[in-house]
Amino acid sequence: MSITGLGPHGERAVPGEQVRLSEAEAALAHERHFTVAVVLHTTTSDWSKQELAGIVSGLGRYSAAVVEVVDCGFDSANQVQALARLTAERPDAIISIPIGNSAVAEAHRAVSRAGIRLVLLDNAPTGLLPSTDYVSVVSADNFGLGAIGAALLSPHIPPHGTAGILAYGVDFYATHEREIAFRKWMSSNRPDIRLARAKFPEIGRAGEAALQLLEGQAAVSGLFSVWDVPAMQAVERFKERGIRLPVTTIDLGNQAVLDLAGGDNIIGIGAQRPFEQGVAAAHSALLALVGRAPPPWIALPGLAVTKENILAAYQVVWHAPAPFDLLQQLKRRKAGEE
Repeated sequence: MSITGLGPHGERAVPGEQVRLSEAEAALAHERHFTVAVVLHTTTSDWSKQELAGIVSGLGRYSAAVVEVVDCGFDSANQVQALARLTAERPDAIISIPIGNSAVAEAHRAVSRAGIRLVLLDNAPTGLLPSTDYVSVVSADNFGLGAIGAALLSPHIPPHGTAGILAYGVDFYATHEREIAFRKWMSSNRPDIRLARAKFPEIGRAGEAALQLLEGQAAVSGLFSVWDVPAMQAVERFKERGIRLPVTTIDLGNQAVLDLAGGDNIIGIGAQRPFEQGVAAAHSALLALVGRAPPPWIALPGLAVTKENILAAYQVVWHAPAPFDLLQQLKRRKAGEE
């Protein structure tokens, strides 16, 4: 699986598994017992839980402790306040996923100015530079994920049909990269397809935005959502209206997995590997703390998931066997197809 996307400043990615501590660096980390705070957009999504688990695992392996986890509730003002408080409390490092760009830029810049190592997830706020304002950005290959979403949706769009894009109405690098890649793939491989876009300004309005897109574009034959939480909100609204529409999305969340297994609206997923991304973020912070500059852009490739490889993909992403609900859903689907 190759990495196709570039970093926020055009950097080529270093794969996450290559970000490791040497024996001497590991010994120093064990000796220092570093403290790290984690600031997330949300702690409730499946992606966040896996990312946090990877961070905790990656730090704990070297005697570093997560001293606080902040859930910002997708609110940039909450993030600014949290970063200001944590900067005053002075952990050794902060791992943060910026909510937007310019609104949270100064709060993140202040972290590094205070001598605290800053590792970013997915996004570098406007004006921030590697080595000066942050250590690394750690992410999935979001460009590759967008291309996966397009490739999986394409067979479900008839010639000269219309594909919808459910986009995030916030200035966020990761989701923008996914949308750009989706558009580029369609332009190169399915130039006959027309694209129609709807955007949601906040998570709770994603389903409403998707319905408005369908009402305004009656010929929409499929939908790409920039991640699984808004995708499932759209799917729930579709089901309320009796709408069957092929949907592809990003992230192997449990709701999306069950819908894919059941043969409902979700027909394909571009899966991140959030646990490994969390481990890479932890290692990046530790390398900076022991005196070695990690790569400025660290990424992991995505995984295309369909009903054919759903069980194996679940195990890869979740590091656990498929849950009972998923197995039962697959059995019911198989029985219905026989």
